Amino acid sequence: MDFRSFSFGSLTIDGIVYDHDVVIDRGKIRKRKKKPSRKFREQFGHTPLSVEEAIPWKCRHLVIGTGRYGSLPVMEEVRREARRRGVALLIVPTEEAIQTLAAKSKGTNAVLHVTC
Repeated sequence: MDFRSFSFGSLTIDGIVYDHDVVIDRGKIRKRKKKPSRKFREQFGHTPLSVEEAIPWKCRHLVIGTGRYGSLPVMEEVRREARRRGVALLIVPTEEAIQTLAAKSKGTNAVLHVTC
């Protein structure tokens, strides 16, 4: 995958501009569906990443890009589920996540937050 520009609210992958959060699952890109996690919004002040979402677990490594300023909360249940499944979890701001994916994308899936 070719990661180009990333700015607040926008990410370019393989020449396509995404203006929403994305999930990369075994080389395929789809929109992150946050609705299952919205019920936790008040608790975190932001819609977090929760195990209620369709997280792409079929991988050895899962990179979670927490946004431009690292503001996406990742619930503890996600960390526990990763350990249970034997998936190495990397939780970093999206810019760093993109650099990691560009360097090592084989066997790696991702959830990338494109704003805050």
